Amino acid sequence: MSAFLHADGWITLATLSALEIVLGIDNIVFLSIMTARLPPEQQPIARRIGLLLALGMRLLLLLAISWVMGLKATLFSLLGHDFSGRDLILLGGGLFLIGKATHEMFDKLEVEEPSEPQAKPRASFPSVITQIVLLDIVFSLDSVITAVGMAQHVSIMMVAMFIAVGVMLVFAGTIGAFIHRHPSMKILALSFLLLIGVVLVADGMGQHISKGYIYFAMAFSLSVELVNMRLRLRQKPVQLHTKRGSSPDLLQAPGQAPPGS
Repeated sequence: MSAFLHADGWITLATLSALEIVLGIDNIVFLSIMTARLPPEQQPIARRIGLLLALGMRLLLLLAISWVMGLKATLFSLLGHDFSGRDLILLGGGLFLIGKATHEMFDKLEVEEPSEPQAKPRASFPSVITQIVLLDIVFSLDSVITAVGMAQHVSIMMVAMFIAVGVMLVFAGTIGAFIHRHPSMKILALSFLLLIGVVLVADGMGQHISKGYIYFAMAFSLSVELVNMRLRLRQKPVQLHTKRGSSPDLLQAPGQAPPGS
């Protein structure tokens, strides 16, 4: 714990914690999309299990840090590019994300909803947890390599990851409920996952794309959609409650014609 006896250690902890929280955004988005396919009573449990598995994965990778850094060693060369174990994991994770996001978009936009809400098939709990574990490996690997590049003490890295996962545990439910309530947000979240998948594939092929550009694009798109949601809310007619037996009046938004005109 000597790393926390100096101001540099606390500054590194604060910086790394903030970075780990930002890096965890894609994990939360994926978690929200996957758990939405479960029955409502199972969703909070699945979110907690997914985040705790993510924390456990990160801690195990930190304890096996020499093995993680060894993943950068070249395994084979193809088309002029040297592939390492890390590249293969990023490629597999990226392709999985692209396929999953594309399938979810198709299911949301092209497949007709059944007339009875209960008739919609639900995903099984074990299959959702399995997919979360697979993506946790990819996200954890990226997170640990980033942590190793920023801090020299394993204790600082571990505390930063505890803080980041704690923050994600607090806000994962709120973010998931918000995405579930607004269909346009779900499409936007799936677009984010698709974009992250492309970035992972590019990184696995040796074409590094700074995540700063990706997060800026995500923040800009989210801001535009929030403005659109605000405008749609203002344009909705407001129903006024009247005495029993009389018909309700509609309060029109500015610029709208009254009903029946």
